[in-house]
Amino acid sequence: MSARDAMLGRIRASLADRPPVPGVPRGYRTSSPPDVDPVALFSERVRDYRATVHRRAPADVGATIATALATRGARRVGIPPGFDRALIARAAVEVVVDEPPLARAELDALDGVVTACAVAIAETGTIVIDAGPDQGRRALSLLPDYHLCVVGADQIVGTVAEALARLDPRRPLTWISGPSATSDIELQRVEGVHGPRTFDVVIVEALSPALPDPPAPQEAVP
Repeated sequence: MSARDAMLGRIRASLADRPPVPGVPRGYRTSSPPDVDPVALFSERVRDYRATVHRRAPADVGATIATALATRGARRVGIPPGFDRALIARAAVEVVVDEPPLARAELDALDGVVTACAVAIAETGTIVIDAGPDQGRRALSLLPDYHLCVVGADQIVGTVAEALARLDPRRPLTWISGPSATSDIELQRVEGVHGPRTFDVVIVEALSPALPDPPAPQEAVP
């Protein structure tokens, strides 16, 4: 018997005469109220994280991606091997496919990366990537300094519970809530610490026409 088994056996023996632990209530909310527009709420929350949000009809997505990359000054852009090349065809950039997998130095030298996502959460403004073919491995979205993510409106759910129901827990999940950032003890925000410093989101509206972009977040006045 191992030391671990012996320790666990002693714990079980000491708890044998205790009453059973009552079940944990699971009555928490698992969906958004019917009057909440998840796409609008998601856009608002992502914008609060200082990310740039574009809502576009499918026909306008390629032009929006091209404009966003040009605005960021991106010239060499990485994409996952399963990403739809047609979406980035209009961009005046060198497209680098992460197949075979690029070395870390090569990823770090990219001007940015464009990926899709697995699901997005309106309540928290979070995008989840699960290393699917159009999302790529975790390093691809973490090492470049700029990330543009294409999110389908039908991928946006209201709550974390709804997102978990769509995700496979056995896959490597990366949860992204805006650009990577942290704050020191004086609450000085620093971006680009554990991931991209700049984050753009293009929401593909399945049925709606192109909508105006929301205003850019304003810097707080000291």
